[in-house]
Amino acid sequence: MAAVLFSAAALAWPRAWAADPMEAPDALIQRVANEVFEAVKRDPAIRSGDLGRITALVDTKLMPHVDFERMTASAVGRFWRQATPEQRQRLMAEFKTLLVRTYSGALTQITDQTLVIRPLRSAPDANEVVVRSEIRGKGDPIQLDYRLARTPQGWKVYDLNVLGVWLVDTYRTQFAQEINARGLDGLIQTLSERNRSAHASRS
Repeated sequence: MAAVLFSAAALAWPRAWAADPMEAPDALIQRVANEVFEAVKRDPAIRSGDLGRITALVDTKLMPHVDFERMTASAVGRFWRQATPEQRQRLMAEFKTLLVRTYSGALTQITDQTLVIRPLRSAPDANEVVVRSEIRGKGDPIQLDYRLARTPQGWKVYDLNVLGVWLVDTYRTQFAQEINARGLDGLIQTLSERNRSAHASRS
């Protein structure tokens, strides 16, 4: 998640957003991308796959710009309304760990890649936008799009599209199958076991 959520870009703010005191959504992607790429290049531990350092980078650079509660709720779907506050917290924690472990390998591959953002096609007063982009480097370009929502704290990412597949849709299908079979606690247990197994395999 950390590597694919934001990447380097060089793009001026669109005029449509110039009068808005809130940082434009594509400008936000650009700024955070630059910070993440610089952090990775400076930190050999991240490039070697140190999950502790990767998690710290995610927490400091990425999570402030992600509506992770909305992302988790969307992935859990209609069952989210049935979850207790404790179950919601555990679901968010396990889902975050799963995503970090799943995508952490991409961070170690950062070298000279750049991200090219396509022109933002949205009204200045829109409350939700899709920022479309491509990661370019060695090999074929990788499609990478972001869904963002306007909040009082600024624009927040709540879904990600990699190569034409939206992350939340993918996990919603998997989670629904698990919840239908074992309930919300069963899903939490499955995620926890998967995360522990992944940790053991890396130890």
